[in-house]
Amino acid sequence: MSMSKTTNTYNRQNWEDSEFPILCQTCLGDNPYVRMIKEKYGKECKICSRPFTIFRWCPGARMRFKKTEVCQTCARLKNVCQTCLLDLEYGLPIQVRDAALKIADQIPQSDVNKEYYIQNVDNEMANTDGTQAAGTVGKSLAPSEILSKLARTAPYYKRNRPHICSFWVKGECKRGEECPYRHDKPNEPDDPLSEQNIKDRYYGRNDPVAEKILKRAATLPSLETPEDKTITTLYVGNLHEDIIEPEVRDNFYQYGEIRTITLVPKQQCAFVQYTKRSSAEQAAEKTFGKLVMNGRKITIKWAHSQAKQNTIGKTDRRYELPAIPPPGTVIPKRTNPNDFFNLANEVTLMPPGMKMSQIPPNLIPQSTYQMYTQPTFSAPYAGGSLNMPSTSAEAVSYPSQDPARMGTSKK
Repeated sequence: MSMSKTTNTYNRQNWEDSEFPILCQTCLGDNPYVRMIKEKYGKECKICSRPFTIFRWCPGARMRFKKTEVCQTCARLKNVCQTCLLDLEYGLPIQVRDAALKIADQIPQSDVNKEYYIQNVDNEMANTDGTQAAGTVGKSLAPSEILSKLARTAPYYKRNRPHICSFWVKGECKRGEECPYRHDKPNEPDDPLSEQNIKDRYYGRNDPVAEKILKRAATLPSLETPEDKTITTLYVGNLHEDIIEPEVRDNFYQYGEIRTITLVPKQQCAFVQYTKRSSAEQAAEKTFGKLVMNGRKITIKWAHSQAKQNTIGKTDRRYELPAIPPPGTVIPKRTNPNDFFNLANEVTLMPPGMKMSQIPPNLIPQSTYQMYTQPTFSAPYAGGSLNMPSTSAEAVSYPSQDPARMGTSKK
């Protein structure tokens, strides 16, 4: 049985040697003092089959050890991480990025043509600083709205969790909490996410993760513009508690003249009001689902109109009259006239501009209604006669209500 040998089997000059890997923040981990094991020419690249320097490290506590899978030339050719093969700028699969940017990078599939193509790429990158993408991807990288909406704004460390313990799945794991593997239910055999191929991910074809993200992109919500043309204010949510007004202004002044910026630190939001409606529409279109401030993806919405807020304020219960009872309804009297809680139920608040004479008699409390409907008598005084309500034994009498106190007398 003969084995096929390529030129890389004998040409050690094409083998790759590096001092530090090309990694994304998720694969590198949250530990700033991570220690790596470096092995020179320790493995072949899974794409070009060239021996390269591999790195192995642990991204954090209770995480699995990770290592580089492809060489740096193949990683820079697609601008991806050497471990997870996700785009370094957006953190998305290659298939999603190429579909959004409309990139068709045809890398040779045969061994000899692939080696020749890789050698030419190495010669092109020899004159660069090594931080830029090469090939068609490097020439096509540009800001994309759809990629900005789908991209993650923070590292997804959950991807570094240990693998599932096969003994626990069988019910035979006896380590318990000391087991370094994860005790979770595995994916179903029919789940497409359980069948992932590193070459399909690199070449951007038949990637189940990419297909899932593309389906989610088709159902992304959109910001509807309100019909009221007087609305020029945007609601800016999910802000940091310590954010200041200049930071908000720096992200919104480029779309037009700003009238006011109102910060609400307790609610972690702000209101940006523009002088023109066209400026507010442009700001909403450019920032919706794409604006990131202090590592947070900002929520953009249209604020409510001032007329609608005034309508809501006028529907307060203080301005609502109680329902009119049907005719013949007997209103019970208070048992304790000095009870504070019963007294509060008899207070009738009138809307502004309404007079007591305009209120129907059945809506006026009984004690108040009797005061205005009691029979009167004429009390003489220097200028004529004074009509005053008569007092009875049952009514509460105060010194100020006594007619004799003012010098009048009955004849």
